[in-house]
Amino acid sequence: MKTTFSLAKSSIADAEPAAGRAFTLVELLAVLAILTLLALTLVPTLAGSRTDAKAFVCQNNNRQLCLAWRMYADDNNGRIVYASDDNTAPANPFNAYAWTLTHMDFSDNPPNWDPTIDIMTRPLWPYTAKDASVYKCPSDTSAVYANGAMRPRVRSFSVNFYLGGFAGSYGGNTFAIPYRLFMKTTDLTAPGPANTFVFIDEAPQAINWGNFLTQMDGYPNQPSLYKFNDDFPGTFHNFGASVSFADGRAEIHRWVDPRSAPQYQYPFPSGTVASPNNADVAWLQAHATAPR
Repeated sequence: MKTTFSLAKSSIADAEPAAGRAFTLVELLAVLAILTLLALTLVPTLAGSRTDAKAFVCQNNNRQLCLAWRMYADDNNGRIVYASDDNTAPANPFNAYAWTLTHMDFSDNPPNWDPTIDIMTRPLWPYTAKDASVYKCPSDTSAVYANGAMRPRVRSFSVNFYLGGFAGSYGGNTFAIPYRLFMKTTDLTAPGPANTFVFIDEAPQAINWGNFLTQMDGYPNQPSLYKFNDDFPGTFHNFGASVSFADGRAEIHRWVDPRSAPQYQYPFPSGTVASPNNADVAWLQAHATAPR
């Protein structure tokens, strides 16, 4: 009995230092170094996930707007909303059928930041579940200073000009006259619903009227004549923009030419801007309209 007790006590005593043993400074620094490396590996992944999440929301918003566009047409014998007003409202009654009357800028003009002024009064509003957030890309942080505070602008999207034009007209854009101006969904035989874009995410510095006007100079085989005309696409999503199509689908389309989005240029270019041999202009032309 005495011998057994002595051995047990000895074992416990020997075990105590091992149980209470602390990390050495070298071991602690090694653990910290490993954790730091893991963190550095995960941070870009997490940042990318946040970016991808915003792109997903933007794409879904675009899809919902396109669905509203299609539902409106279904309820109106195939007639589509106009891509823009013609700036003569209320003199021209057709302006009532423009999807928006906003002429976006960075002033404190209420339609820039208050959705009740225009967005909630336009033809598509009842078809969007009356949710103003679907008109905006979550990556678009553009805002205006109004009533003593910075206020987010109401929309990030514009409609393909050739879907109704300026209240049903070309609006003096003579370069566009040889090309089709669609008034009904049944008109969309070329390029066809799957290849005709409806809503596009537009650069905040460029977005103004409700339409995105694709300059058709150079189509289809004179790329040296390619150019932009005031409107430039958005680049929020890894140099890409959400785009929806008349068949109801939406995607993130990534641009390949830096001239397509001069977002860091000051002053931001306006008017007609030459962009010869720009593959992005070719893509926009091919998905905007077709010769009459």
